[in-house]
Amino acid sequence: MKTDYLIVGAGLYGCVFAHEMALKGKSCLVVDRREHVGGNIYTRSESGINVHEYGAHIFHTSDERVWEYVNRFARFNHYINSPVAVYKDEVYNMPFNMNTFHELWGVITPDEAKEKIKSQIEESGITEPSNLEEQAISLVGTDVYEKLVKGYTQKQWGRPCDKLPGFIIRRLPLRFSYNNNYFNDIYQGIPIGGYTQIALKLLDEDGITVRLGMDYKDLCDVSYDRLVYTGAIDEYYDYCYGPLAYRSVRFETEELPTENYQGNAVVNYTEGYDESIPADRQTGKPYTRIIEHKFFEAENISIESNPVTIISREYSQEWEPGIEPYYPVNDEENTALYERYKALAKEDQKKGITFGGRLGHYRYYDMDKVIAEALKDAAEERL
Repeated sequence: MKTDYLIVGAGLYGCVFAHEMALKGKSCLVVDRREHVGGNIYTRSESGINVHEYGAHIFHTSDERVWEYVNRFARFNHYINSPVAVYKDEVYNMPFNMNTFHELWGVITPDEAKEKIKSQIEESGITEPSNLEEQAISLVGTDVYEKLVKGYTQKQWGRPCDKLPGFIIRRLPLRFSYNNNYFNDIYQGIPIGGYTQIALKLLDEDGITVRLGMDYKDLCDVSYDRLVYTGAIDEYYDYCYGPLAYRSVRFETEELPTENYQGNAVVNYTEGYDESIPADRQTGKPYTRIIEHKFFEAENISIESNPVTIISREYSQEWEPGIEPYYPVNDEENTALYERYKALAKEDQKKGITFGGRLGHYRYYDMDKVIAEALKDAAEERL
């Protein structure tokens, strides 16, 4: 088989890139190790519920061009992301807003909330934060940190906050209004019927061939002019400088015989979990959050019309080869290591190799940024 482009990875970047090149009359072979297209935005239908297989994906953007583009492949609902946080027996709204501050301190006005936070920051005496704990307290005060940041962050990164670098949270947004919309973007929603349809429609063009459940290195019958690689950049170079660090996520998904398990799509559990303490003495939860999938499309269905629900518990864990890398650990050491791989990639670009997506760039991307990047790269192709 001869093709213009071999595209490694059928995630959002690979699908958009293949679609755009096919519209230019180029041939593309898209290869993915998984047995499905869509990468981490893959959704599957089970018991009448669209399940986000790799965690919650809420599309949000202020880029009108990207919004119009993605709406060509699916009809979106008007889902607004409004997670809640559970700390012991207390429930708080996220992001940190006036509802949160009222629950914490009984304050009603923004000035009261600002004064409370300011006084806690001053009382901490922190002027030059040396770690994440000090950085967080210097931004939001002790109460918000202790109840809503500390435990969740320690579970997310697998180490105490005072052992984490402060730059991980350069800012913690405080919203002095009663607005529970997590995102500030103009456009927000979830495709009715799930995300997989977007990937399938992107790849449904003459000139695009898809092979699933295989590694591109095992292709022995294909020649190509250009390679587009969306996998991990360090893996492409056989970890010649050593592996980049990631955090990964493990999911426990189950169907429950109830119409409504938690009353919201996303519930964070912000109390810490100390693995050295026996489980029967724990007060916190080992998972960071629980997703209840039917609520992502509650606008279009009646929650009570389906007698079952599906939830996913998310557990943060260290990445190791063989499991999916999720979040790049962009500390100084790994950033420096990535720059060495990036230099190799820059040289290989002259040979017709393009690296794309979060793994190819060792950077966490929202979905709209992935689409924008793929559109830009495809537009610049001159083959």
